[in-house]
Amino acid sequence: MKTKAVRIYGKEDLRLEEFELPQIKDNEILAKIVVDSICMSTYKLAMQGSEHKRVTNDLTEHPSIIGHEMCGEILEVGKEWKDRYQPGKKFVMQVNLPNQMETPGYSYEYVGGDATYVVIPNEVMANDCLLSYNGDTYYEGALIEPLSCLVAAFKSNYHVGDNVKVHQMGIKENGAMLMIGATGPMGLLGVDLALHGDKRPSKLIVTDIDSAKLDRARKLYTSEEVDVEFVNTKDVADVENFLRELSGGNGYDDIFVFAPVPQLVTLGSALLNTDGCLNFFAGPSDKKLSATINIYDIHYSDHHYVGTSGGDTEDMRDAIRLIEEKKVDVSKIVTHILGLNEVAEITMNQTKLGGGKKIVYTHKDMAYTNIEELGDLTPLGKIIKDNNGVWSKEAEDYILENVNEI
Repeated sequence: MKTKAVRIYGKEDLRLEEFELPQIKDNEILAKIVVDSICMSTYKLAMQGSEHKRVTNDLTEHPSIIGHEMCGEILEVGKEWKDRYQPGKKFVMQVNLPNQMETPGYSYEYVGGDATYVVIPNEVMANDCLLSYNGDTYYEGALIEPLSCLVAAFKSNYHVGDNVKVHQMGIKENGAMLMIGATGPMGLLGVDLALHGDKRPSKLIVTDIDSAKLDRARKLYTSEEVDVEFVNTKDVADVENFLRELSGGNGYDDIFVFAPVPQLVTLGSALLNTDGCLNFFAGPSDKKLSATINIYDIHYSDHHYVGTSGGDTEDMRDAIRLIEEKKVDVSKIVTHILGLNEVAEITMNQTKLGGGKKIVYTHKDMAYTNIEELGDLTPLGKIIKDNNGVWSKEAEDYILENVNEI
């Protein structure tokens, strides 16, 4: 079977190509990718090429298919997996395979999210990393992986209470939470999880310096159970005291920093309550990035610092459940759509484009489009307008039924 895919050949060298997939082996699966979500990690891969830690092949001879936030449909199952997987079923994938550096979306010639058809290798199924997904849409499936990263982060925070030797894992239920620089797509997923997840704070303060992003977030993220407030700290002279007052004069039990800015880590350090936990969630590219924190309070006030990168299969299962049960609405972070024809250029320009999540319909030839700029008189624009400016199943169905194939 022929596939079309975007492959990486080296630094800043992404190419959309058509090529033949090999016949699947008895322990492999042939699948159709319907949607992939573009991740900033793929931009980092494009910039580093063969220097990326997960690239294990000679890219000039064996280019890898990019994209790892994928959702699709199983087409054909090798006989070794027929008892477990069936054609026609939707799937998502945990690409961080245990005990190996090779990762779909970084290291494999025949599997990645930015493709029409792929061959899923045995190690994905053998490690229980090909997961069933029964949600209503494909685009929500493609956002399970990023949501699972937040699920992992929330689980990784910890508190000790009266016994410093026993770590109580997870955010503090009914505590005070601060999310710094959190109006990007990952930050807003964190906001949604804080408002609707299994364990929630009683107060949530979300900061940024972009008024438009804050206004949009304020409109979309509301709660009757959590006291949530979105604040702009751009022109605040004393941000630390301002945020302390918003907490009720104390501080915060859980703080998440969503921007790789040392001053924000220092700010978070100053605002931690006794037994508070700061999670540096942002993924920096500077290997020497450092920040000043209060180590006196680590010793005497039980301050905790953690950081997470990605999630595991358990986290993905939790994310699948949150989406299937409609507790978390990942639709709100979708701001742009595109076809496979635009993936290489948009991936390379991620840092210049801004916006939220960019959803790729891999079988479509479609221009990169900001969904807020769709005219009200167009069919798709009307669908978006009628849904409060948010992407939806109806919008996806329109794309799948009406846009030309690539």
